[in-house]
Amino acid sequence: MPRRVNKKCIECAQMSAAQAQQLHGKQGDGCWSEKRCPRRRSHYRHRQVLNEQRRLKYQQQVDGAVSAQGAVETVTLPVAGESLPYANLYIWREKRKDAPIHAIAVSVFENGAKVLEVAPIHCAGYRKRQLEQYVQKDVMGYLNARFGITFFADEIRLEPMECPIKGCPWHDRLVPPPENHADHSEEVAHG
Repeated sequence: MPRRVNKKCIECAQMSAAQAQQLHGKQGDGCWSEKRCPRRRSHYRHRQVLNEQRRLKYQQQVDGAVSAQGAVETVTLPVAGESLPYANLYIWREKRKDAPIHAIAVSVFENGAKVLEVAPIHCAGYRKRQLEQYVQKDVMGYLNARFGITFFADEIRLEPMECPIKGCPWHDRLVPPPENHADHSEEVAHG
């Protein structure tokens, strides 16, 4: 079973290293660790791409592996044609079942490589019916016309904190408010 996503680390990964150290270092909540935090922050920033690569590698292993009495033998056989393209639907939403969809995007893979990406969109303000129409009519209509794809191979849920859209409201939550040291020093001097 995969390890649970640490929401605090996802939020921290979206900040610059200096901001993260200030917020979580000795002056902050003391969470920062020089040994593990840089690596963990990098993992959370690149999590979507790493998971895509891992899924693709696993799918290729499953497709090409033949089991013989516990030993795995890999055989490469000539293929009559190229592999069929497939699409993954990415859904940014919190884990609870009644959580609203934050954003959606689509990626198309062909012959083991990503060949198309439908840009992510924020779903705030859309009704369920409008989203279904966008996904089924607009996105799937385009994918069917261009690649012959009629369904999504996988629906992959991601945390809203990982939303890649610039100007995302979740990103505003991650940036700590700027401290105004000049005002604070005046209060101390007058107080």
